Amino acid sequence: MSSVDSKRDRFSAELQAIDNGFMGHPQPLRSLFFTEMWERFSYYSIRPLLMLFMVAAVSEGGFGFDDVTASAIYGIFGGFLYLAAVPGGWLADNWLGQERALWWGSIIIALGHLCIALSTFLGMSMFFIGLICIVLGVGLFKTCISVMVGALYADGDARRDGGFTLFYMGINIGALFAALIVGIFQEKQMWHVGFGVGGIGMLISLLVYRFAARKNLARYARAKGITAEWERPSSKYNNIGRWVSIFMVGLVALIALIATGIMPFNPSIVAEYMTYTIAGMVILYFLVMFISPKFDKSDKIRLLICFLLIIGSTLFWSSFEQQPTSFNLFADRYTDLNVMGFTVPSIWFQSLNPIFILMLAPIVSIIWVKLGERNLEPNSMTKFAMGMLLAAVGFGVMILAAKQVVGNPGTLVSPLWLTGSLLLLTLGELALSPVGLSSMTKLAPKGMQGQMMGLFFTSYALGNLVAAFFGGHVSADTIDGLPGLFTTMAIFLVVTALILLALSKPINAMLERSEAEDEKRSAV
Repeated sequence: MSSVDSKRDRFSAELQAIDNGFMGHPQPLRSLFFTEMWERFSYYSIRPLLMLFMVAAVSEGGFGFDDVTASAIYGIFGGFLYLAAVPGGWLADNWLGQERALWWGSIIIALGHLCIALSTFLGMSMFFIGLICIVLGVGLFKTCISVMVGALYADGDARRDGGFTLFYMGINIGALFAALIVGIFQEKQMWHVGFGVGGIGMLISLLVYRFAARKNLARYARAKGITAEWERPSSKYNNIGRWVSIFMVGLVALIALIATGIMPFNPSIVAEYMTYTIAGMVILYFLVMFISPKFDKSDKIRLLICFLLIIGSTLFWSSFEQQPTSFNLFADRYTDLNVMGFTVPSIWFQSLNPIFILMLAPIVSIIWVKLGERNLEPNSMTKFAMGMLLAAVGFGVMILAAKQVVGNPGTLVSPLWLTGSLLLLTLGELALSPVGLSSMTKLAPKGMQGQMMGLFFTSYALGNLVAAFFGGHVSADTIDGLPGLFTTMAIFLVVTALILLALSKPINAMLERSEAEDEKRSAV
């Protein structure tokens, strides 16, 4: 064998290892997996604590807020957390570049956790400043890492959905350990120690990205002979830094006005108007895109599919995000936590979802790949409908549990009700969420991946706000209405799922015809 052949064989083996080095997926997925895992560990460390901390009495170390106020604050935080992904994605596409946006976002998130952990010494204002920092940091971080994962797969690569499902496992490993650890501190009312745990997780995420992910991504780009677009900042727009500085000054002024009481702040009203505003902005954005001459017919059909998926995702997350609000309070107040003589921390119910994800995600990933190899894999809209129907059944379980509490005041229901409901919600999540992330990366028009991913995360924002509205109605004087509220959400999920199923075939047929026409024109 000649030296040239030997080098070619070594290069081919190296390329094969890089392209299939992580459970049959590109090798950089491993380090991105752990970067996301630790960032989500940091978030899920504070997520289940926030609601219980805010409603805990001052004598117990909390703020002593009523349920409705605390739920509205959580909804505003959760809403802005994902809404920030839209400007964050735009800044990554048009100014910082994906890599720098992710790096600076990570640093800001870590500062946010530090502020929350120190709020026990520096007061309530530092707590809310910490939440704002986490919102701003996640806005930069969230879209970028998903875009990087999508960039590992060429157009038409059947592994894409499976890769995002594996990536999704990293999120849930972080969520699992976060809930188990902070549950111990919550039982002992060591709130800010629990919050501090999240900061440690974020620092680990920073180190993994800096010393592993960046290097693996660069090596992958060289081996594949592709332009590593995530490394390049953009100079598409001038003076963006000046506008960002003006925004930050305005944000600091707003915080000062609210903190000093000069500007009144009603969380419930703010959450309600945020819902209307975000929904209106998303609709307006897509209307502008649909009439824009810069997009051809194929692009507009893709945008229409994205729009429909975002609507479906919003309704799904409005049910799924009951976990940190109404489900959390239901577990704490109306569920029998004595299991074989051991009192289970109520927060540990938050670990059931990631446990189910870890058990089921590899199976779902394999199923999608095997169906794809046989050209039997359902399209994105069908998967979304499946996820929503499963979530609706999960809510049916909670309707029955709530009726038991209403019919027998003082009753503590079996933990199996919440467990069964969370299992069904998890199955729905696996059918919907990773597929949604994957769909945005492959359907977005060129140069708009970050923005479209950000728009998809607005569905999470709206879902959090709607969930917060429902989540404030789990106290003793409002429990009678809970079965009706859960019934309403289940009905909306079923109706939307049926609409998506009805539109699935005709819209995908339109997309295929349009793409075929584009190929014919480009071939001429």
